[in-house]
Amino acid sequence: MKNSIKLILLTMVLMMSSTAFSQKAKKTETISIKTSSQCDMCKLTLEKAMAYEKGVKKSNLDVPTSILTVEYNPSKTTPEKIKKAVTETGYDADELPANPAAYEKLNPCCKKGAHK
Repeated sequence: MKNSIKLILLTMVLMMSSTAFSQKAKKTETISIKTSSQCDMCKLTLEKAMAYEKGVKKSNLDVPTSILTVEYNPSKTTPEKIKKAVTETGYDADELPANPAAYEKLNPCCKKGAHK
C-alpha cells in the first residue's frame, strides 16, 4: 500500500513537471522590416547586429527587396526593440529613420544612393 501511494505521487509529480516544461517551451515570432539597406555589406552588418540582440533567434536580409526578416522570442524582445536596434546600426527600419551618428559610421557603399 505504501509503495502504491509513493508510485502514484511520483507519477503525479512527473506529469506536473512535464506539463510545466511544455508550457515553458519558448515560441518564436517573425517580423519583416523594410530597411534602407542596399548591398551585401549591409546584409553582413545588419545580420551581425541582430545576432547580438537579446531574444533574436535568426535574421536574414533579402538584399534586392531590403527586407530584414527576424525570428525572435517575444518573451525577451519586441518588434519595437528590434526596429530600434536596426536604426542604431545606421539603417531605416520601416517608419523609423536611422540614427544619424550610426549612419555616418556606415561603409560608404551602404549609404543611401551609393548604388545608383
